[in-house]
Amino acid sequence: MSELARKDPGRKKPRREGSGIGRALGLGLITGAADDDCSAIGTYASAGARFGPDLLWTAPLTLPMMYTVVYLSSKLGQVSGRGLFQVISDFYPRWLLWSVLVGVLIGNTIEAAADLGAMSAALNLFVPLPVPLIVVGVAAIIFALQVFGSYKLIRNAFRWLALTLLAYVVSAVLAKPDALSVLYGTLIPKIEFSREYLSILVAIIGTTLSAYLYTWQSNQEVEEEIAEGRTTLKERKGATEGELRRSRRDILIGMTFSNLIMYFIILSTGSTLYEAGQTQIETAAQAAEALRPLAGDAAGIVFAAGVIGVGFLAVPVMTTGAAFDLAQAMGWKHGMNDKPRQAPKFYIATGVITLLAVGLNFIGFNPMKALVWSGIVQGFSTPPLLLLILIMTNNRKIMGDKVNSPSTNVLGGVTTLATFAASVGLVATWFI
Repeated sequence: MSELARKDPGRKKPRREGSGIGRALGLGLITGAADDDCSAIGTYASAGARFGPDLLWTAPLTLPMMYTVVYLSSKLGQVSGRGLFQVISDFYPRWLLWSVLVGVLIGNTIEAAADLGAMSAALNLFVPLPVPLIVVGVAAIIFALQVFGSYKLIRNAFRWLALTLLAYVVSAVLAKPDALSVLYGTLIPKIEFSREYLSILVAIIGTTLSAYLYTWQSNQEVEEEIAEGRTTLKERKGATEGELRRSRRDILIGMTFSNLIMYFIILSTGSTLYEAGQTQIETAAQAAEALRPLAGDAAGIVFAAGVIGVGFLAVPVMTTGAAFDLAQAMGWKHGMNDKPRQAPKFYIATGVITLLAVGLNFIGFNPMKALVWSGIVQGFSTPPLLLLILIMTNNRKIMGDKVNSPSTNVLGGVTTLATFAASVGLVATWFI
């Protein structure tokens, strides 16, 4: 311990060595990969199959939005030393806390259920067992990892699972897309004022700016600090300019990775299913199977493998994230650095949410349709939460002298307005 730390036990400890590129390939990559969960894959595959390369332009457009909202969440966690819902609980009225919490818990549970169904359908291509049985087995494996695995083990496992998304780069290359159509679709936005087009557009915005990422990112910043020995709020509060600069780099790496995967998923289905007239995708397995005769067995296999790999990453992000939010609202002890006996209510909440997600798969809903609709729901619920995060990160009682710069506020404001506009545009088509 340094001389300064001995004199002031509450002084924030410096980051350990190794928090450079290793951290970027940890938190940044995990958050980026979690953004490309099965819901996102389903939405992007549906977008490519229905509209071909015409929606490729959404990838470069959404990148700065993704970066901005995740960075604000990271900054909130680092500077305040709290997770998102802990901040709401400590600084805002209870009615606001519970209004936001109910929406997030419902959204996370439904999306976890849809992701379990989608990845189990993809696993069914390789494992000839009933899909409901696979859902139960997968959920049990994920929950066991959450309960018995250490935080560092889980983080490292997530890091490797994130790399399975590179399967979509391979899938897109095997599809042999037309270079001119790809260039045109990437650089020239095309807008159709139809309900179907705007529904997909809102779903894309909803999945790229998924609300569960905000709470996950802020909570993981806190978990990282606890793992480095900053166990009290006083020790965690505050962040240096160097730490925030590293966070910006980490998040840029993660969001760029996520955005490229989005691009290649739209490209792979847009270059194959759309060209072959197979514009309606009902399940993840169907998308993978449809690719096989059009782009070869390898393309279908890697597409399915990507769904499976990212599902094992995204489902625990959603279930654990919901448990974090509930625990912070209720004042329970919580954290992935804690063992079940140290934070029993937190782990019970994780188990209950997992059970609810499994149960939803036994009522006969279509996984792919649920994934796209969950993206649309996210598109409507995201703008108010974005606005709240903007208000928080400009509150000096929470952020001290680390409130947002004018440029960050402009990016955050544009992102919030864009999500509102997309949602309003969709509603408008219902009356036209």
